[in-house]
Amino acid sequence: MNNSHCDNIAELIYKESISVLHPGGMEINVLKDRQAIQIADLCHCTVNHVYREALKIKISPYRYIRDRESISNEEQLSLAESTVAVVGTGGLGGHVILLLARIGIGHLIIIDNDVFDETNLNRQALCTLSSLGKAKAHEAAAIVSMLNPGVKVSPFKSMIDESNAETLLSGSDIVVDGLDNIHDRFLLEKTAKILQIPFVHGALSGFEGRIMTILPGDKGLSYLYGKDPAVKDHTKPQEAILGIPALTPSIIATLQATEVIKLILKRGNIFRNAMFHIDLENNEFAQFSF
Repeated sequence: MNNSHCDNIAELIYKESISVLHPGGMEINVLKDRQAIQIADLCHCTVNHVYREALKIKISPYRYIRDRESISNEEQLSLAESTVAVVGTGGLGGHVILLLARIGIGHLIIIDNDVFDETNLNRQALCTLSSLGKAKAHEAAAIVSMLNPGVKVSPFKSMIDESNAETLLSGSDIVVDGLDNIHDRFLLEKTAKILQIPFVHGALSGFEGRIMTILPGDKGLSYLYGKDPAVKDHTKPQEAILGIPALTPSIIATLQATEVIKLILKRGNIFRNAMFHIDLENNEFAQFSF
């Protein structure tokens, strides 16, 4: 390889690609991670850029080969070109981040002012013994880089508030709620409406959880919580009182990540003007329309 090849990255990708037999029986051209990383280093670009250029010429990153029957080449490119902000990297946010990274969202903006502590080990997907005391946003970025080099990550160890919300979320296509208090959720919803992007809300309490997707112009959170609290309530949230077993955030986060994918790919039905509620303990699943 030499620098002259970077003038035509498509030719370089094609040269480094190989033909493999898809599990479904057809032959497709793929680019393995090692080659994608080498091309990115050579051309002084991101692996995400290499992935996108490959997908444009119908060459699939090899890691996505098992998705091909469900997600087309063109749809995979749409995911790779998308930016999603996840605010809060705890029980919900951690699972959402891992799922979106694995499926190939091109750019993740991760916002959290907290650090991991031992009480997070029971449910937070990004928390390990080695991460205790470390910033959640930066640990999330490190894990995503090891999981999928084709995902760009912008971590912010910051408390989101009125002064910085628009700046932090600017450039996002979708915002995902991984928070634990009503006041900040209303702030996210308000900011998403200003930026004219969807907001995917999720909440947990014990073995129960709920989800709603809010588009600009929707009444959204007011259906669930009434008015926006004038100030942040610093009393313990309900989830802290009732606890959160690891099962609940994993399911609600999966639903949130699925809403993100459906919004980007413009497929299926979303929980718009509706709240989907689960009660794992009693095996009750219900959708309430507004």
